[in-house]
Parts: sequence; structure tokens; C-alpha cells
Amino acid sequence: MGQRIHFVVDPQGWCCMGVIIFIWLYNTIFIPKVILFPHYEEGNISVLAVLCYYFCSLFCISSLLRASVADPGKLPENPKIPITEREYWELCNKCNMMRPKRSHHCSRCGHCVRRMDHHCPWINNCVGEDNHWLFLQLCFYTQILSSYTLILDFCHYYYFLPLKKDNWDVFVFRHELALLRISAFMGLIILGGISRLFYTQLMGIFTDTTSIEKMSNCCEDMSRPRKPWQQTFSEVFGTHWKILWFIPFRQRQPLRVPYHFSHHV
Repeated sequence: MGQRIHFVVDPQGWCCMGVIIFIWLYNTIFIPKVILFPHYEEGNISVLAVLCYYFCSLFCISSLLRASVADPGKLPENPKIPITEREYWELCNKCNMMRPKRSHHCSRCGHCVRRMDHHCPWINNCVGEDNHWLFLQLCFYTQILSSYTLILDFCHYYYFLPLKKDNWDVFVFRHELALLRISAFMGLIILGGISRLFYTQLMGIFTDTTSIEKMSNCCEDMSRPRKPWQQTFSEVFGTHWKILWFIPFRQRQPLRVPYHFSHHV
């Protein structure tokens, strides 16, 4: 969708991302079979509930795959530096290449990334200027999907009417209790971890600081101007249209950032 493909060769990252995809597949396959479709057929829930679950699932996996293969902002080997912007570039002491301020060298990927926030093994990629918005969407839709799954698990036992099913020979119904317990356990773990991560990401955007800058304590200069939160979010998502902040099926257009707002790591 207009972005360069960025593929990181990291077995640890492949394993972490494989776990996330397995959890997504598990809940996308078994939850509809055990809860959504049977209750829909018996009139306990509407078709809207089924469609909403699949939409959340689709947006979640789309943001995951795009965040994992999107170029986070890798700098070319011989970048062209405009004369008027040379004072805002610096030399990386690890790869001996010029980079814009607020860039960082990722030791796992082996190159510098513009406005790098952190390297995330769960997407097997860095989170930088060009894919930060996709990472935020991933956290957002993962929370929604996990919460939705937990609500369905709870309602299946304590709210919905008992199912009048006759197909007890089917695997998913013979092991219904075990499958839903596993689903609830994974939902709680994912929701707890992602909620904390999403909160720290939002606070970083509100304060216009990255995770690396927070850890290095290099953003304590209170004299620098503060941006409005609408501007910082628009710069991350590449658009001023707030409705587009929630759409993963689009191309991000970088917004011009005034250099008098910039600070470096």
C-alpha cells in the first residue's frame, strides 16, 4: 500500500510473532464456532455481533502484518542532506552514518531508524516514524478483540440461554469448556499486557517523546515548545482527519514537522 517492505531476519522475532498469530487464529476459529454461530442460529445474538467480531479480528491482523513488514524509517546508506537542514543531523557512533536528530541505531536490526521508539519482538520489527501508527492501531484493536472475546466467554455461561445443540460428537462441543478456558486465559494475559503498553505509547505521543528518549532522560529541557496533542497525533498517523487514525488499509503521508520543535536523542 505504497510502503517499502521491511523484513527482519530474527528467529526470536519469528517465534514471538508466531505466538501472536496463533492466539489470533485460535480465537478467530473457535470463538465463532463455540459461541457466535450457535447463538446466532438460535436467535440469542444478532448478525451485527458476529460482523463486529470479524471486523475487529480483520483490523487486528491487518495492523499486525502491516506493522511487521512496513519500513519503520530505515535510513539509506548515503542520505541526501539538504544544506538548510545539516545542523539538524548528527553522526551515528555505531554505523558511522549521518542521521536526523531523534533517530536511533537498532542493534538487533543493524541500522538507524528515524524517530525510533523501540524494537518490538512481537512484530519482529522496529517501531519508528513510518510504522508507529500501525503499531498503535495494533494495540488498540488487540484490546478491543481481547475484551470482546472475554465478554463473549462470560455471556456464554452467565447470560445467554443454553444452547439446544445435538452435535455433541463435534470436537469443539465435546471440549467446549477447555477451549473457552484457554481463550479466557489468553484474553486476560493479552489484554493486561497490551493495555499497559498502549497507555505508555499514548503518553509518549501526548508528551512528544519516544520510549528511548524517556529511558535516556534526554527530554528534560522544559524550554522547548510543546505541541498540541492533535498535532503530535496527526504527525504520527500522517493525517489531520481523526477518522483515518483508525483505518489500517491506507497509505500514510508524512506531515512536515517544524524543526524548532525537534529535539534529539
